[in-house]
Amino acid sequence: MTADPAPEAALRSLPSVDAVLVRPALAGLLARLPRDLVVGAVRSEIDERRRQLRNGGTAQADADAIADSAAALLALDNAPSLRPVVNATGVVVHTNLGRAPLSRAALDAMREVALGYSTLEFDLERGARGSRHGHVDWLLRALTGAEASLVVNNNAAALAFVLAAHARNREVIVSRGQAVEIGGGFRIPDVLRQSGATLVEVGTTNRTRAGDYTAAATPETAAILRVHSSNFRIVGFTESPTLRELRAAADNAGALLIDDIGSGCLLDAAEYGLAPEPTPQESIAAGADLVLFSGDKLLGGPQAGIIVGREHAVAPLRGHPLLRALRPDKTALAALAATLRAYLHGTAERDIPVWRMIAAEPAELRDRAADWARAAGIGTVEPGQSPIGGGALPGETRPTHVWSIATADPTAAAAALRAHDPPVVARIHDGALLLDPRTVLEDQDRHVVQAAQAATDPPT
Repeated sequence: MTADPAPEAALRSLPSVDAVLVRPALAGLLARLPRDLVVGAVRSEIDERRRQLRNGGTAQADADAIADSAAALLALDNAPSLRPVVNATGVVVHTNLGRAPLSRAALDAMREVALGYSTLEFDLERGARGSRHGHVDWLLRALTGAEASLVVNNNAAALAFVLAAHARNREVIVSRGQAVEIGGGFRIPDVLRQSGATLVEVGTTNRTRAGDYTAAATPETAAILRVHSSNFRIVGFTESPTLRELRAAADNAGALLIDDIGSGCLLDAAEYGLAPEPTPQESIAAGADLVLFSGDKLLGGPQAGIIVGREHAVAPLRGHPLLRALRPDKTALAALAATLRAYLHGTAERDIPVWRMIAAEPAELRDRAADWARAAGIGTVEPGQSPIGGGALPGETRPTHVWSIATADPTAAAAALRAHDPPVVARIHDGALLLDPRTVLEDQDRHVVQAAQAATDPPT
């Protein structure tokens, strides 16, 4: 039996790589990109057409069509994958969308130090080397009441660092209900093991008493660790000791008291109708030796792991060899300093986007959602709830109003929103597309309206 001549003829008609490279669609790309990159894209497109033809399919095999496809592939491959998006989900601290948006002051500070040289580790007065940590140390001490501070690149690093420095080859006592997994598969027991410390679990999942820590303490006990349940909540028949009770237990054991509070909340969450969230200033006042928290959650700054506490507990960290591997860069420190100044000046609710979003009142959000619906001529405005999210205030929400759009295929409509430029990320609930103005920045309203108009079915 002879081979079908039609596919063979089609395969022979495929142009050579050189024939495609001279087509107009690739001229500009060859001038801007490495030739090997363009050649690779062309070969990929020719191979794909060869595969389709061998499988009995059809394919546009002329040189111009292949050049157009290769140009589109190169444009896609060379487009940045880390892109700005419009967060219309209503989730204020959205981990997958980059957590906290930075304040204008933080962005300006980052730009200032990024564009040229800076005093990152230079003391202008002495004309000698300085410390990068001094730029935020005085701010952190003023805001938290701590004796000393140190900043590393994230809070997971802060915990691993503190345990490696203070508890390697020794024991750390943790409540069984706090030996948990948080975001990205990050498990507290694993961190303890990697730091070289030995985990000693006490109590039960739902009930742990101060006496459990005291009973478990030995001469090898280096620290008592409290880990805030920043992304989950145990309710019902529960009990846990206060930090002051843990302070007493740590004193009896001759151990450090380390408090990982997670989200870095410097304001009173209860004033915004939310459940109380531990603050570093409260932990310091209650006697913690070291308090650890994130910079990019409720603090509203850049990614950072912030360590505040007593001088005797922070001092060993400054000379530890791990610090150089974990230290923050100049832009993170500049943004963090600018963010902390907003708290110092009492303008956090106005100037820091996370707190401006949390503080937004339902009536204000209803008006914005109504403006969207009116401008687009589709959908309705409905009451809803905005989750705080992102490992902060688990289960807590703020009342809002959402723009609800009923479509024949809400999943497809949500995908079309994400394909818009800029992408708009929304929620789907009960078959409707929901867009929450709480997390949409003030200058993004028109993008939301345009994206929704392009992505949804005409009103019926």
